[in-house]
Amino acid sequence: MQANTAIDEHALVRKITWRIIPFVFILYIISYIDRANIGYAALQMNHELALSSEAFGFASGIFFIGYFLFEVPSNVMLNKFGARIWIARILVTWGIVSVGSAFVQNATQLYVLRFLLGVAEAGFFPGIIVYLTYWFRAKELATTVALFTAAIPVSYIIGAPLSTWVMDNAQWLNWSGWRWMLVLEGAPALIGGVLCFFYLTDRPADAKWLKPHEREWLLGELANDRKSRPKAKHFGSLKAMTNPKVLYLSFIYFVYQCGSLGVGYWMPQIIKGFSKTLSHTQVGLIAMVPYIFATIAMVMWSRSSDRHNERRLHSAIPLGVAALALLGAGLSTNPYVSISLISLSLAGLYAFKSPFWALPTLFLTRSTAAVAIAVINSVGNLGGFVGPFAIGYLQGAGKSATPGLLFLSALLVMSFLMTYFIRINGHDTDDATEAVPNQTH
Repeated sequence: MQANTAIDEHALVRKITWRIIPFVFILYIISYIDRANIGYAALQMNHELALSSEAFGFASGIFFIGYFLFEVPSNVMLNKFGARIWIARILVTWGIVSVGSAFVQNATQLYVLRFLLGVAEAGFFPGIIVYLTYWFRAKELATTVALFTAAIPVSYIIGAPLSTWVMDNAQWLNWSGWRWMLVLEGAPALIGGVLCFFYLTDRPADAKWLKPHEREWLLGELANDRKSRPKAKHFGSLKAMTNPKVLYLSFIYFVYQCGSLGVGYWMPQIIKGFSKTLSHTQVGLIAMVPYIFATIAMVMWSRSSDRHNERRLHSAIPLGVAALALLGAGLSTNPYVSISLISLSLAGLYAFKSPFWALPTLFLTRSTAAVAIAVINSVGNLGGFVGPFAIGYLQGAGKSATPGLLFLSALLVMSFLMTYFIRINGHDTDDATEAVPNQTH
């Protein structure tokens, strides 16, 4: 009987995974293409709109100001209305704004639309992370989150050649290629919103695609999973937002995002600087390479984290690798060495994600984690403003990306040290500052 249960368990987890992960994976690809394609648009747009390096850095980063301001309210609304309705709303509104960005005529209009895109998309990522905790146990969470967040590097693998190809080949109605790119890549979000409304199931209890005994087993397992973590805390929204451990993780994620998005948004222009003879399409093809490497590293490292039931070192080590690689990329003058080191840095940056997002669930209950994850993601994503803007400012001052890469490397060293020395085995009293307990369950 036990053997049958084990076989059924494996099959059911696989069934749930195939039902949920491919769909949210595609939605996240759409999301990241829409937020990151400004990096490719810059190859034409900066000249057409007369954007300086500083102005482009500001336009790239202001997305995260809107994201920050509306992240927590959006997650509160997700808890109120349910994942199916609220995530569909997010998709439709960001699709509208993304398509509208194609019509901007100056820097100010671009700033406004990028800010509104952040407002529209706020809540999507933490909402999906919380949604996954409704369906998967803690022991499966890092691998599950990795399968979802692998959409980020995959979005660059798809978006890099797609965006640049459209820019080189779409010239209809006397419109620039970068404008058509924003329209064609924004439209799938509208379609995804409609599909989300009809496809997603809010909770396991509502899953008609599961058999009654499968629903019963899953609900029982999830309940036992919650009970097996007696040290998990439940805080109100305000207390979760001011919890020292949550703020500590927020700062780590802030520094991480400075590096990840700083490199991501500026990479097309960094690659273009290797040779003036590269076409936009060739830039896009070269930009695929680091993200292919990052995707493989991300999934393998996350599986290692689950296999060893360990999160702290699996979060810290990739940050150290990324810091050293960015240092080398900033100092290198050889384009082949530079792209290899950028590939290594992105592998570290993306490998960090899944083990890191398993940390909040170790010391918070699921209801509190919904707010805490939103806080960490929103505060952390302010790094998405600082990173691109810092590179733009430093490049504008020094006419080179090197100072910006060295700056991001220094920040990642700080993030590595903070993650490495985070308290895991503390024995604090039963208050809001309790250390993260070991994953022993």
